[in-house]
Amino acid sequence: MRIALIGAGRIGKVHAQAIHSHPEVTLAAVADFDPSAAQALAKQYNSRAVEADDIFADDTIDAVLIASSTPTHADYLERAARSGKAILCEKPIALDLARTRDALQVLSEHPVTCALGFNRRHDPQFTALKEAITEGRIGALETLTIISRDPSPPPAEYVGASGGLFRDMMIHDLDMARWLLDEPIESIFAVGSCVIDPAIGEAGDVDTAMVTLTTASGKLCQISNSRRACYGYDQRIEAFGSDGMVQAQNESDTRLRFTGTSGQTEEKPKWFFLERYAQAYRLEIDDFVTAWKERRGPLAGAQDGLEALRLAEAAERSMREGRKILLDA
Repeated sequence: MRIALIGAGRIGKVHAQAIHSHPEVTLAAVADFDPSAAQALAKQYNSRAVEADDIFADDTIDAVLIASSTPTHADYLERAARSGKAILCEKPIALDLARTRDALQVLSEHPVTCALGFNRRHDPQFTALKEAITEGRIGALETLTIISRDPSPPPAEYVGASGGLFRDMMIHDLDMARWLLDEPIESIFAVGSCVIDPAIGEAGDVDTAMVTLTTASGKLCQISNSRRACYGYDQRIEAFGSDGMVQAQNESDTRLRFTGTSGQTEEKPKWFFLERYAQAYRLEIDDFVTAWKERRGPLAGAQDGLEALRLAEAAERSMREGRKILLDA
């Protein structure tokens, strides 16, 4: 499979490494609004820097990985679909539901393999947790707790373009909740505050938030987000059921624990998503390639992106209006 990468920034570099590590994939081209960034990344992986227009016109390119800035995602996705290329698009497709639905309409008119970058579904720990739930190891799932905390807050200027905490950060956790609960979510209640960086509040966002989801059968899920954890990237999940509990813990470099006369000590968690989810990004590429070859749906697709965004918008509305939001089926 020959993949062209659009976006040579931080996340683009992660995807370039994942593409390069896959034995069945070639990084065919790199495009970025900054030509020097595209040239540097292309050179690193023995590829070529091109304009985005060249990618869609090149019949030798099988797929497009969209890792550019969020406002460009939907346009690039539609152009890739119309040119018959498979797509792996970073989340979100767009920052509002109407634009996202327009993009999905184009996909329905030009059906191609389209995966969405919910990389956490590919994490080995989270995959094992999902399997434990599905196989009934904890009995009937009753509550789900998801904790996601960044090591440090983003610059305030990033907040405006990102769509805010619910669309930019919690959207991953909302997708995980949908995937693990595996039944319709009927309501959402959210609270948020700005207790870390006043500049984020001045930009119109929150840096700390909690959400409670309730499913059709009464299962409860709580999601806790913070833009700052002084000890590193805090990524934990607990699934509690009628017959037991299963937990996914933080990853550290060696996962060693020392026990001595003064007590127990462990390493801090890996610092950020680049380190924590490196393997998940590689497995995401593998699933994308396999889905394309087998003409099956990927583990996370465009519809999942729409549904996670729908929850993110409802969470923001709940916080703003101070009430529980009922969701349409």
